[in-house]
Amino acid sequence: MTEQLHLMDLETYLDKLVLSQPLRDPAIRQAIRAFELPDGSRGLDAGCGIGSHTLLLAEMLGPGGHVIGLDLSTEFVAHAQRLAEQSSLSTQVSFRQGNVNELPFDDNTFDWAWSVDCVGHPTVGEPLTAMQTLARVVRPGGQVVILGHSSQMLLPGYPLLEARLNATASTMTLLAEGMKPEAHFLRALGWFREAGFAEPTARTVVGTVHAPLDDGVRRALISLFGMLWGEMQSKMAQADREEYRRLTDPESPDFILDSPDYYAFFTYSMFEGRVARE
Repeated sequence: MTEQLHLMDLETYLDKLVLSQPLRDPAIRQAIRAFELPDGSRGLDAGCGIGSHTLLLAEMLGPGGHVIGLDLSTEFVAHAQRLAEQSSLSTQVSFRQGNVNELPFDDNTFDWAWSVDCVGHPTVGEPLTAMQTLARVVRPGGQVVILGHSSQMLLPGYPLLEARLNATASTMTLLAEGMKPEAHFLRALGWFREAGFAEPTARTVVGTVHAPLDDGVRRALISLFGMLWGEMQSKMAQADREEYRRLTDPESPDFILDSPDYYAFFTYSMFEGRVARE
């Protein structure tokens, strides 16, 4: 029964990742352009999930480049392989199962490494371990980039409600409870320095959406409402729970995505550094 529940939860999460692509991918493209990947280089997508970002990276590299996507979940890796086979980039990507904290690659294998919503996530483990492992598999002078979702404003006109939801009923708040300040993702510059990287820098990538919303973005936002707050409704005050449902239920006459002036944004924080030259 436990294995069946785990599989069901994993399939549900996979479905949510697929739904989120129309919302996330434009922002991820911005970040990849800012990364300025060397043409024809070889890179690693650590914690690649369903592989959609691996394909975006390969697209930016040109025909001479190659990206290996790695994920702990065999189900995600299988999905990523199917996605690649359906694309025009199948020869430029490959996937394998593995742990970002124990990367199954030789030293100096890659020209660069990239990780989104993985390294530094509370469920992944000690971030310094992953940073040191990434430094090991990337050649001296090569670049390592990690990104993480860092904020959002999705309920325009209701800033106090959204602030309370984020403070008391957000899955991300629950994951972060009890963490030391230096372990939080926005302190990642310190991880780069402690792992021996040179020239650590940070920037913010902003994704925006506004009415009229196409069906893909609309479905992605509904899914995001649920991922952020839906499973934490028991932690909400009753008045906030009722207001949350009124605004985020597609059957509600006050469903916020039906507003003709709907606007929202979310941010990814992007940290980068170079592997120190010997």
